[in-house]
Amino acid sequence: MDYMPFEKLVERSLQRLPKKFLDALQNITIEVEAEPPADVLDDLGHEDDGLYGLYQGTPLTEREWNYGNVLPDRIVIYQGPIERDATNDAEIEKIVLDTVVHEIGHYFGFDDDTLYSIEDEKAKKKKK
Repeated sequence: MDYMPFEKLVERSLQRLPKKFLDALQNITIEVEAEPPADVLDDLGHEDDGLYGLYQGTPLTEREWNYGNVLPDRIVIYQGPIERDATNDAEIEKIVLDTVVHEIGHYFGFDDDTLYSIEDEKAKKKKK
């Protein structure tokens, strides 16, 4: 998939979020990159390139009263790993949505364990 259609999937994923969450996003950028850099994979302890997204910033729950005058937080969605793991365009769209939601969860202060638990519960409910 070309870059622009993939970027549109990311934009559509954002539009699917509840308004109260979208309204709470402030001073944050969401970008698409082809691949996660090797140094990022090393820093995170990933041995392969299966990283779909990355949140970089200070979660809302960790901000103190004097937080301000900072560069925007950043979410990066990595196109290559998503496309390699998906079997079709519908699956790419689902992974993009799940990844965007996951990374925004980090912005709101959720850790990976909590987010994976929420995602597991959501998957169980869909199977019923």
